[in-house]
Amino acid sequence: MMLTMVATQPVYSEVLLDLAKRDSRIVTVDADLMRSVGSGAMALELPERSFQMGVAEQNMIGFSAGLASCGKVPFAHTFGVFSSRRACDQLTISVAFNQLNVKVVGGQAGLTAALNGATHQSLEDVAIVRAIPGMTIVEPCDILELRQAIAAVAEFVGPVYLRMPKVLPMLLGSEGYQFKMGSIRLLRDGRDLTFVTSGVMAAYTMDAVEKLDAEGVSARVLNASTLKPLDRDALLNAARDTGAVVTVENHNICGGLGGAVTELLSGTLPTPVVRVGIQDTFGATGELSYLVERFGLTPDDIVAAARRALSLKAGAPRAA
Repeated sequence: MMLTMVATQPVYSEVLLDLAKRDSRIVTVDADLMRSVGSGAMALELPERSFQMGVAEQNMIGFSAGLASCGKVPFAHTFGVFSSRRACDQLTISVAFNQLNVKVVGGQAGLTAALNGATHQSLEDVAIVRAIPGMTIVEPCDILELRQAIAAVAEFVGPVYLRMPKVLPMLLGSEGYQFKMGSIRLLRDGRDLTFVTSGVMAAYTMDAVEKLDAEGVSARVLNASTLKPLDRDALLNAARDTGAVVTVENHNICGGLGGAVTELLSGTLPTPVVRVGIQDTFGATGELSYLVERFGLTPDDIVAAARRALSLKAGAPRAA
């Protein structure tokens, strides 16, 4: 059964403020979306370390680069669609080219922007940021991982894009889990095929796995909490062990998680891959539950993709 989703904004607000109180280098920079992303607590409690740029995302990223060049650790906040598309040049040249220690937070990622509609739904942000040299991309799948990832991002030296959905489940795996930058999280082991997922879609994938269990299909679930760089060893081992892969993402299938996985496997260990995600189209306005159904991201859609992957696996030529 699908887990209850909770808002990420208050969790992010709490963790970031706690980190800032312990590290005087941390500052926040915003583009008029403090309430929506969760950085407002900094403005209230540490106003001298909170900078409001207004609706000027390019300026926000450039200003953050300047702060980082002076030894600060800026967290720059806006919706994922604006931090990636609107400020792409500043993110590329001012931040990544100079390898500055800027943390860009893309809030309400993908379809979780929901009622804000297609203009605010970041369905291309991973593809854009993944193509920028030197960028690290993190996308937690539950609240536990979000808490740990924020701290890890603050400690990590280098430019990071933290892709944060509006909602996440409280806990998908073990309470003893420890987030590590650059690693893949095993949510469930299995032998017949591998799901590779990230962010909010991990919960839908776990629901699909329960349905597959009833059909006698044993599925492994990997959460790519770091989308760039991908954990090559974990992915290659899973593909080798199970022989088929399904990627599930809250993003366009072009250039996102599915693209990254197929790029890796095609050049190293050719494996049947079926991609579940937004099928190269723009978003729409509606509640998340409606959008997930409209764009074919439900657990039943994920199960259907698994069946296709298994049929491809069965039909693949075998080495002599």
